[in-house]
Amino acid sequence: MESLDACVDALLAASGPALVLAAPLGLGKPHRLLNAITRRVAANPSLSLKLLTALSLTPPSAGQGLQKRFLAPFLSRHFGDDFPALDYAQAMRRDALPPNVVVEEFYMQSGALLGSRQAQRHYTSLNYTHVARAVAERGANAVVQKVAREPGGTRLSLSCNPDLTFDLLDETARLGKPRPYLVAEVDPNLPWLDGPCAVQAHFFDAVLDLPGEAPKLFALVREPVGDADYAIGLYASTLVRDRGTLQIGIGSLSDALCHALVLRHTRNADYLAALEALSPGLAASELVRNTGGTEPFRLGLYGASEMVNDGFRRLAEAGVLSRKVLDETAAMARINRGQATPHDLERLETEGRYLDGAFYLGSHALYDWLRGLPPEQARGIGMTRVSHINELYGNNEALEREQRRDARFFNTCMMMTALGAAVSDGLADGRVVSGVGGQYNFVAMAHALHDSRSVLMLRATRGKAGNIVWNYGHATIPRHLRDVAITEYGIADLRGRNDEDCVRAMLAITDAAHQAALAGAALKAGKLGEGRALVIPENNALALSRRLAPLRRAGVLPDYPMGSDFTDVEQRLVRALAWLKPRAAGLAKARLLLQALAGGAPRDAGAMARMGLDAPRGLSERLEARVLALALRRTATD
Repeated sequence: MESLDACVDALLAASGPALVLAAPLGLGKPHRLLNAITRRVAANPSLSLKLLTALSLTPPSAGQGLQKRFLAPFLSRHFGDDFPALDYAQAMRRDALPPNVVVEEFYMQSGALLGSRQAQRHYTSLNYTHVARAVAERGANAVVQKVAREPGGTRLSLSCNPDLTFDLLDETARLGKPRPYLVAEVDPNLPWLDGPCAVQAHFFDAVLDLPGEAPKLFALVREPVGDADYAIGLYASTLVRDRGTLQIGIGSLSDALCHALVLRHTRNADYLAALEALSPGLAASELVRNTGGTEPFRLGLYGASEMVNDGFRRLAEAGVLSRKVLDETAAMARINRGQATPHDLERLETEGRYLDGAFYLGSHALYDWLRGLPPEQARGIGMTRVSHINELYGNNEALEREQRRDARFFNTCMMMTALGAAVSDGLADGRVVSGVGGQYNFVAMAHALHDSRSVLMLRATRGKAGNIVWNYGHATIPRHLRDVAITEYGIADLRGRNDEDCVRAMLAITDAAHQAALAGAALKAGKLGEGRALVIPENNALALSRRLAPLRRAGVLPDYPMGSDFTDVEQRLVRALAWLKPRAAGLAKARLLLQALAGGAPRDAGAMARMGLDAPRGLSERLEARVLALALRRTATD
């Protein structure tokens, strides 16, 4: 099928006028087809659409002023001028969906829909592993999904998103409901991956193969990694045990962790020096000795993570992901106990996997890496259903226990309470920032698996506010599942501790400016013994930056450890614009303008030219040029 209109006709003929449509989260959405469907329904009041999905990715707006000067050219280059933004996602942000279109998401693009009443009203709070059941119970009568076609063959690969489709079909059959009408849109840019995610073409009821060049894949922009991120990543890396299992989330904290693990494996002397600068004696501490380690990875790690991202790419390239698993319980038991037979070892080489995931999402570099993997390395990646990755019970628990030995589950959160509850997805007033996704799955699994740990990573502050609080009106992870918490000021081992010990451990990783108030709340609640409140003056951003500065200058801790989507000039501009942001609002703005006007002429000609301010015209452009020049000077020397 080569026509969007014909595909929509076939879909509506199969579903009837009330379309209950499931679409994958993230990269697997067929944007062009979804836009054709929503436009058809919106134009015909006799039709209705209920879309069940998550993570409807939309490129950011270029904004105004200096931000627009920077972002507009970058967004054009990164996403392409023909990238098909999702109509329904843009309408939902404006609360402008028509009455016959309803979108229910179980995970939102982080922070993007806090102001959308339509998105907030129709958000569905679900563990990732419960989504397939819920969608089947809702009566989904169609599924649309982006796929890759086998080079030189006829098979199709669910590639980036086998996470829910297989589980949904199983749940639909279990409930005795009709099989949904399955539509695949072939994307020639999507990497072909074989294994559990590959199917025969007749698996789908319709295959859409649009003529012409396909738009670029949606790619995340790789973020710079700051001092707090690196401190958290270095601390976290010491808790990983050789021959273990790794799950990680997304963002700069995960990038910092993966960079630290690569340092540990490939530049161990630099790694140990970084640990000593950060926290003298950490490498020899009882916690690190008993829980993780600091030596290179002799046996390697196995990755089992709902999301495959750039961090896993980097770990694979560096040789850290080298422990392979087989899908046979007895063989895995022999391998784990050092009793592998020659046949077991041969199978590890030919069919073993070093990385299992449920979906992938990342940079263009990640997609290029997946496309270019030699067959023997590509066979080591198993993209599969989320019930296999995020769940221990119900499939093959004995096998998964053997595969996931010494598992470390690293996830991020926004806030934690001093008693160990975590706030990861929502605000106290009930509004949803993102969603629980698989975080609860992994935290619970860490407690269920022997010798495994859940690690929640968070920055100690957010602006002037502290991220470790006494209490909060929403919790994603309850305090009875507390395990390990890490901020830039250290590691709090909370598993099995009483409330007072938990409070003291959390106080030790709290920013100095917030420790006394937090201790006072704990004292008032009777959770802390009487005595002088704990205040650690070194727990502040300036002291941390001073400890890490030599490592920054030496290149041990680079701004972009996963590589950058920005040119060298743009990287300088990113630092300058980040410096400007908190100084360009309120009373600080007047001070900023006075400093800019008093400053000298711009020195960074390349940066000024990239922003179109090398020859400013008019008062507005001259002011922008002076402000930018000030920011470039400040960030060039800071």
